[in-house]
Amino acid sequence: MDWVGVYLHDAHQRFRSNITGDLDWTLSDTYNAQALCSYETVSLGFSHWCGLFTYEEWQGFEYALDITFQAGTGFASPVGRAIGIGYVEEVLARMQHHVLTSPSAQINVTLDNNTVTFPIDQALNLDFSHDAGILSILVAFGLRQFNDKLPTTHIKHDREFILSHLQPFAGRLNIEVIRAPAPVNPKRNQDDIYLDGKPTSYVHFILNQRTIPLGKSHAECGQRDDGWCEMETFLKVMQKQIELADYDFACFGEYENLPYGEVTDGRPLK
Repeated sequence: MDWVGVYLHDAHQRFRSNITGDLDWTLSDTYNAQALCSYETVSLGFSHWCGLFTYEEWQGFEYALDITFQAGTGFASPVGRAIGIGYVEEVLARMQHHVLTSPSAQINVTLDNNTVTFPIDQALNLDFSHDAGILSILVAFGLRQFNDKLPTTHIKHDREFILSHLQPFAGRLNIEVIRAPAPVNPKRNQDDIYLDGKPTSYVHFILNQRTIPLGKSHAECGQRDDGWCEMETFLKVMQKQIELADYDFACFGEYENLPYGEVTDGRPLK
């Protein structure tokens, strides 16, 4: 990655100047030494590698991970949407209380077509996976507020996409369905909590204890203070996201492997 050579240039020279013998210490070795800091800290509680890098180099490391994941499984990847779309289909099925018989993505129909292994009437559902899957799920939901274009020559400080905020170790995405006795006022600073109308359900996304305002990515949801989206609107918007993922072509089609930055919507260019 070009950015690694930019932000680790000085650190790499420091490491090489302190190495004796015929060890061929490469730039990748310097980057991997930096990565050891986080893994040793989590597993051992401390790592000597951490103190060998400056604050600015740690900022560069964070940004390097941002670029890596945006390009690998995010909006800059041709399979970004496709990887997470199966989870989206499962969420929509649970919201609508039905099993899945003919999904358009990588779903185990043996499990998802059976109400014993895929309950459709529970108030709470828990899915466990590697935390690295969260990003592709966000992309598959079409949350384009995280579709920052990240240059490889310098840090873009004004960005929504910060990987450590989106999918840290043990990252969590909560999706709530909120049933209200009447439409909830989108302006929460007003006296009237409810508006005139029939009972209304809403969808609320919480990523690592922070609300994701759905209207920021999907205009159909409106600019609500609470970040919610009406359930009926949300379901319609998500059907479009399934089409956009273009799962079969993204995963099995033949298309050009384009340079980083040319794919911008998490799906292959046609």
